[in-house]
Amino acid sequence: MMSGFSRSCAAGLLAGAALLTTAACGSGSAETPAGQSDKPEVVAAFYPLQWLTEQVGGSDVQVTVLTAPGVEPHDLELGIQQVTGIRNAALTVYIKGVQPAVDEAVEAETSFDAATAVTTIPMGEHAGEEEEHGHEEVSYDPHLWLDPARLATVATKLGERLAAADPEHAQGFKDRAATAASTLGTLDQEFAKGLSTCKSKALVTAHEAFSYLADRYRLKQVGITLDPDTEPSPTRISEVAKVAKAEGVTTIFTETLVSPKVAEVLASEVGAKTAVLDPLESKPSGDYLSAMRDNLKTLQTALGCTA
Repeated sequence: MMSGFSRSCAAGLLAGAALLTTAACGSGSAETPAGQSDKPEVVAAFYPLQWLTEQVGGSDVQVTVLTAPGVEPHDLELGIQQVTGIRNAALTVYIKGVQPAVDEAVEAETSFDAATAVTTIPMGEHAGEEEEHGHEEVSYDPHLWLDPARLATVATKLGERLAAADPEHAQGFKDRAATAASTLGTLDQEFAKGLSTCKSKALVTAHEAFSYLADRYRLKQVGITLDPDTEPSPTRISEVAKVAKAEGVTTIFTETLVSPKVAEVLASEVGAKTAVLDPLESKPSGDYLSAMRDNLKTLQTALGCTA
């Protein structure tokens, strides 16, 4: 039974798209196995939201993800099948400003923008340098999942949204949301303790994606660029180099999915080394929790923390 989540399939799909109709209205999307049509489908835009939706939805939903592992989520382009999946899903969980294609495809009544659940942080001060990037459509930094405390709030709100849509399974959604929020609260405490005694507070990153982490744990993020696909100007590199030298920075952080070339050049210029800090925009080798704990260890080493 699909209970309050049931949605009728749209009539009149393009001729020859019967396979898409079957996938959207019968056995879920083409990315999920057949035989699960008794569960409502919830679409997650990219990995951190997939992880959270699975934690909160549990066995009462079927979760699919739009962004494949190893793909930069900002660059996602949706195919017809994915758009159809969004339009026929019970709910789409996304963050406005991360993926313009998803922003355009979602429908207000069947979508949950995680950014609406938390207090957001304004975009980086040099945002104007990346006019072609999707971020210019919002005034805030969308990378909120890198703050466990904010993500815990999102978990609670997501549980409420699912419970309201499907009263039959409301208690299960609320209970799992509470568990997820508690787990994220524990992770938050680990970060707060682990980063409380660091010699350095300067977080020099290739891509300015860690504003929420820096804000939560009183670090100072200095990003070389806001857009991972845009080459920073010589002026910007010079500015960051001056800050790195003044702060005695020993590590320039690179990240997964993005070339480390610019960070390596800067590290060489200031006499620092590089280390990978995962922004979790794609599925890691483990899961969200293990990747965040790996990030904590990396930060403790790089910033000279004693805790």
